[in-house]
Parts: sequence; structure tokens; C-alpha cells
Amino acid sequence: MKNSLVILVLFTAVAVSAQQKNKYNSIVKEEFIFTPQHEHSHGSSIVALTNGDFLAVWFQGSGERTADDVRIMGARLEKGKTAWSKPFVAADTPGLPDCNPVVFLNGKGKLFLVWIAVQGNMWEGSILRTRTSTNYNQPGAPVWDWQDNILIKPGKEFEEEIHQKFKEMPELEHGWAGYAPLYDELIKEASKNKVNRSIGWMTRIKPVILNSGRIILPLYSDGYNLSICAISDDDGESWRASKPIVGRGPIQPALEVRKNGDIVAYMRDSGDAPARVHKSISKDNGESWSYTVKTDIPNEASVELLKLKDGRWAFLGNDITDGRYRIVLMLSDDEGETWKWKEYLENDPRESGSNYSYPCLIQTTDGLLHITYSSRTREKEKSIKHLVVNPGKIK
Repeated sequence: MKNSLVILVLFTAVAVSAQQKNKYNSIVKEEFIFTPQHEHSHGSSIVALTNGDFLAVWFQGSGERTADDVRIMGARLEKGKTAWSKPFVAADTPGLPDCNPVVFLNGKGKLFLVWIAVQGNMWEGSILRTRTSTNYNQPGAPVWDWQDNILIKPGKEFEEEIHQKFKEMPELEHGWAGYAPLYDELIKEASKNKVNRSIGWMTRIKPVILNSGRIILPLYSDGYNLSICAISDDDGESWRASKPIVGRGPIQPALEVRKNGDIVAYMRDSGDAPARVHKSISKDNGESWSYTVKTDIPNEASVELLKLKDGRWAFLGNDITDGRYRIVLMLSDDEGETWKWKEYLENDPRESGSNYSYPCLIQTTDGLLHITYSSRTREKEKSIKHLVVNPGKIK
């Protein structure tokens, strides 16, 4: 009996070990872009450059919007090398916090860095900034050719769309006090303010580029607690606003395009419970959007969405509502209607104090996924983690 028990324990240990190995067998490589340290490091973005290098950016400083030393940092992984370069400053607005960087190439191969400078140390005062480069394939930081602000001016249609969509949406189901103004009415009233609706729009997720060349850059507002898109039909030379993506708390959109041309937005839930990923559809190339509905995906923070080369869709984010201690990669073969495969890239105990969030997801020509996200260790040290994942092994 004793020998049988020993054999059972050994078999169970081997089985658990094999299960744990199989659970993560899609991960080809994982590393910190820089040594974990105590400065706040968050909100990364990654792009594959034309020469095979990778460029990653994030914001770093002694805080977020309240700390004026926050700047945009970057690092390069040169083709054929195994270690990232020493971090460098990618952008820094003197005297203001710089946050939420996004890097991408337009259809002509020009490199864009878009981020926010936080006026008044309030998210609602954020100004969109951009700089571009055509000289970025040498070691170190890109040589920036041009820099400016991105100014969008949502007009009367912004107010009208918010009023219309709240009229179409189901009524709030939770109770409210007779002397307290309704949430919907507050947002509708705020939409009339011409100044407020022109500032405070923030980046977070990379844009989607349509076959026509149109760039659709998703934005969100903590003031309005909803989202919008900046649209460019001239390769990023000029931008204008879409109609807002209206709901009760849909922020930080991640976009992808269906076979029929519809654009799907998956968004973080900043509204009432239960916290679930929001979803919206555009049937006119990003100009207007359906009011958001909640999916059945639990949500704690920012999410990512990507159509893979094999036709499947990938979803990346926290699928929990009580912390950021795990990140899931889910795959769908029906354009996000159902998610049939999933693998946890991080999955620590809730009480561990681990924190993984704000992912960025791209796919390279070899079919591999390159993922970056914020990582806080149990010792409260922070870095940006880089994972290489083979989606073909997720079955």
C-alpha cells in the first residue's frame, strides 16, 4: 500500500509537470526588455520594422499623470540579436507627463509614434502628440523627422450621436436616487461642451489600416468614459474624428476587420458591474459605431485583438475582475463569436501580488506573435515583458 501511494504521488507530480509544460508550449521566448526596477513602467507598444528589427516603447517615471518626469522610453531588438538595447528616451515634453505611446508603420513604411502629453496633470486635459521617422533602421533610437500635435474637433454630430445612442440603449437596470442625476444625462449634457469634446482623447492600442489605406486610430476619454477614433485618409498627414463609440464605460478600443468589411471593437469596461469586455461594430469603415454591448469575457484592464494569418482571431487580456495576476491568449475561428482555444501566458495566485496588464500584440511574417505587456514582480519592481508565441501550437 505504501509503495502504491509513492507511485501515485510520483505519477501525479509528473502529470502536473507535463500539464504545466503543455500549457505553455506555445511560448517560444520570454524576457524582460530591461531589468525590473522601481520606476513606474507601463503602457507598452511594439512594432516590427522593415529591416527585421523590433522597436518597443512605453512610458516611465515616478508616477503617471501626477508626475511631470514621466517620459516615453524605447528599446530596440536588432535582427539576429537575443538582447534588447539599452533603453533610450523616445519622447519627452518638458514639464508635462508623457503617457500611452503607440508605434506603427503606415502603408508607405513611415514610422509613427503617437502619445499623450497630460496638461494640468489630469487625463481630461491630455493632448495627442505625434512624431514620425523614415530613418529608423539604424541601431539605437529612430531619427525623428517631424513632430506635431494631433488636433481633432468632434462637432455637433458628437452631441447628437451620444443623445441618439443613449436613446437606443436599454435603460439602466440598477436603482438610483430621485435627487441624484442619472449617469446618461450627465454624459449627454457634457457632450455639448465644445472644448471638452476636443481634448482629453488618449491613445492606448495600435491602429487598424484598411485595404484602402485608411488608418483608424482608436482613442478614448476618461472624461466622457467612452471612445472615438481618429481617421486618416492620407497616410497620417491629417486626422479627423469619427462619431463616438457610445456605451456605459467602453474605453481603450482594440480593432479588427471582418471578412465582410465590418470593423469590430473590443473595449475595456470602465462602467458598472459586472465588468465585461464591451463590443461595438462599424459598418461604414469606422465612421460610426453601434452602441456597445457587454460580452461574456470578464475584464479587469486593457485588451488586444488581432486577425492572424491563418484566419483565426486572437484576443489578449486579463479575463478576471479581481486583479491583474493573469493574462489569457484566446483564439477564435469565427471572427470572435466564440473563443474555442485559450492559453494562460501568466497565471499566478491572486495573493502573489503579481501584476500583468496593458498588452500589445502583433504578428510577424513568420507567423509568430510578439507580445509586450506591463509586468510588476512580487517585489514591486516593474518592467515591460516581451513574449514570442507560436499560435500554431495552441490547439
